[in-house]
Amino acid sequence: MSLSRVGHSIWIAATAMTCGGAIAQVIAYPIKPVRFIIPVPPGGGSDLLARTVAQKLTEKWGQSLVMDYRSGAGGTIAVDTTAKASPDGYTLVMGLLASIAVNVSLMKLPYDPVKDLAPVTLLAVAQNILVVHPTLPATSVRQLIEMLKAKPGFYNYGSAGNGTSPHLSGELFKIMAGVSMNHVPYKGVGPLLSDLLSGQLSVYFGSIPSTMPHAKAGKMRALAVAGSQRSQMAPELPSIAEAGLPGFDSIQWYGILAPAKTPSAITSKLNRDTVAVLNLPEVKERLFSQGFEVVASSREEYGAFIRKEIAKWGNVIKQAGIHAD
Repeated sequence: MSLSRVGHSIWIAATAMTCGGAIAQVIAYPIKPVRFIIPVPPGGGSDLLARTVAQKLTEKWGQSLVMDYRSGAGGTIAVDTTAKASPDGYTLVMGLLASIAVNVSLMKLPYDPVKDLAPVTLLAVAQNILVVHPTLPATSVRQLIEMLKAKPGFYNYGSAGNGTSPHLSGELFKIMAGVSMNHVPYKGVGPLLSDLLSGQLSVYFGSIPSTMPHAKAGKMRALAVAGSQRSQMAPELPSIAEAGLPGFDSIQWYGILAPAKTPSAITSKLNRDTVAVLNLPEVKERLFSQGFEVVASSREEYGAFIRKEIAKWGNVIKQAGIHAD
């Protein structure tokens, strides 16, 4: 056998061993409990989503996905803990709109959401709905824009704080529609809804679970959903994009990320297993009942989505002059 053939044979054997090692690593993972860091306190929609996924992955793996709650600082504590963890696949974090795509433009972060994290999958999204108090004459997005243009700065819209999804939705709406509204930040959704129901607040970009029951009871008027497309949960409502502002898109989203440099074989398996869990009919049904629409993206799709969201909201934050609370 010639030296060239011997070298070629060695290369093939080495390649096979390398590939075999990667495959073995995938098959072996996980061999111990995995920590799932959650950036919000227990209870609420985000926690339900995380627990649903964790339960099904635990069943699939025969290893626990342990919930580790690290709330505070807009989710940055949880993400920073993950970014600094060993990149071995045994520390994951639930990434939210604020902690991954918004805070980077609002504050100095101890991590880079693109360079220090490895996307696994975009789990699900939750639509915001544009609602108004029923005494307002607007019954459509176009009528609302006309009403706001007629009285610049006269009407108020509310949110649960600076940099939250409802706040960003309102600012994006103002920029794209060329209107003026006053932002009123609240310490929680409860007081906000109370003022909206009483008429002290005029406009709100709220979640489907918190607003639709009131809308159906005639205590609010739902005009449109804030995502780029209609929602399966309120198919009768147009999107803001189709109702008057082409290109408008503002959703709350939830994903899973690992530390950067986590082996691709591991993040690939995490993606496959999580997507399989999300596509289970019982999981989709449970999440749908809580206002979530399953996405189950690829790693590449989630990474591209994050970069797009960072750029979009960074531009909105700059134009609106938004500052952290």
